[in-house]
Amino acid sequence: QVQLVESGGGLVQPGGSLRLSCAVSGFLFSHYAMTWYRQVPGRERDVVAMLRTSDNVTYYEDSVKGRFTLSRDNAKNTVYLRMNNLKPEDTAVYYCNVHLGVSEYWGQGTQVTVSS
Repeated sequence: QVQLVESGGGLVQPGGSLRLSCAVSGFLFSHYAMTWYRQVPGRERDVVAMLRTSDNVTYYEDSVKGRFTLSRDNAKNTVYLRMNNLKPEDTAVYYCNVHLGVSEYWGQGTQVTVSS
């Protein structure tokens, strides 16, 4: 059974930092690309960052480049999203995602609120 469980969200002031975690189980984690998305009410989920396993290249959405860092620990079956210099526009529910063949799996999401 595939499971993705996010944690680490919360309320932070502008300029602050958070580290999100996504612990996974039920598949061979090291073999698959992992993606972080975020969603605000009334909008679609947008890709924030993705780490490909084929060439170990990480993609970042333009607005988070230089501030967010995606990393993974294959020994812990966990992917992280380090978020620095947070801005109010980063407020959203953050989800991790994996595609396994034709199936797609999501975590339950973790709320990040950036506000003074």
